[in-house]
Amino acid sequence: MRDSLGALTHGDKGADRVVPPTGFTARLTLFAAAAMAFLAVFALALSLAAGRLADSWGEELARASTVRISAPAGQQAQQTEAALRLLAQTPGVASARALSEEEQQALLEPWFGPDLPLADLPVPQLIEVIEDAEGYEPAGLRLRLQAEVPGAVLDDHTRWRRPLVAAAGRLRLLGAVSILLIAGAVAAMVTLAANAALAANAQVITVLRLVGATDAYIARAFVRRFTLRALGGAAVGAALGTGALLLMPASDETAGFLTGLSFVGWHWVFPLLVPVLTAAVAFAATAIAARRVLGDLS
Repeated sequence: MRDSLGALTHGDKGADRVVPPTGFTARLTLFAAAAMAFLAVFALALSLAAGRLADSWGEELARASTVRISAPAGQQAQQTEAALRLLAQTPGVASARALSEEEQQALLEPWFGPDLPLADLPVPQLIEVIEDAEGYEPAGLRLRLQAEVPGAVLDDHTRWRRPLVAAAGRLRLLGAVSILLIAGAVAAMVTLAANAALAANAQVITVLRLVGATDAYIARAFVRRFTLRALGGAAVGAALGTGALLLMPASDETAGFLTGLSFVGWHWVFPLLVPVLTAAVAFAATAIAARRVLGDLS
């Protein structure tokens, strides 16, 4: 293994002639490495983007709550003032404010259009509640609202936050599984290509042994050639995948999941690591295949 690692940086032209430079095995290795690296870049970007979005939504929902007041028109303003006074006296509540008519109309506009007459409809009054670092006790606040503001209903967004946290964990796990499957596919394809190349050169290997070449010398030639092929193919695939991500729409305040499909900050290092990891997988797969096939040819 140590000799094979050294052979990657110090090539032997004589040993390199043992491995056919072109042909089916070369094209197979290059294509498999490029395709898997392309998919690996997208799997990483998808996993990281999903995690960022879920974390962002989770943090916002964790700190914000909503009080909905449904009362007759003549009592809604009075109950809203009572709810605001109660919230101002509640430990753990940093701020509370009633949404304006324009803000509520903006919330309903995607479903009912811009010309919704809120004044003519029994739309509940919404109060935005922001927690401080310690937070409040939802059960106690619900009891106080029920006693003092009969038309008030507290929504602490728990039912929205839990699915997001669960989805983030599952998407990250899916991304990790995808990377492992991609690495396994690269190892399988490189192993098949190495086995085919070794079998095709069985007669050449026999002659090399007769003139004194060791199995380690022959194996280094195959390991070097297939590792460099995988590295080159993966570099092309990772570059294409990164370029495709750069063409995706940039995320903004109204962006959803797909518009944030990219890397952020130091995460741009990951595409650079994909070719290196692909080469490492190809190195191990070829070394194992060469050892097994050379043993069978003995």
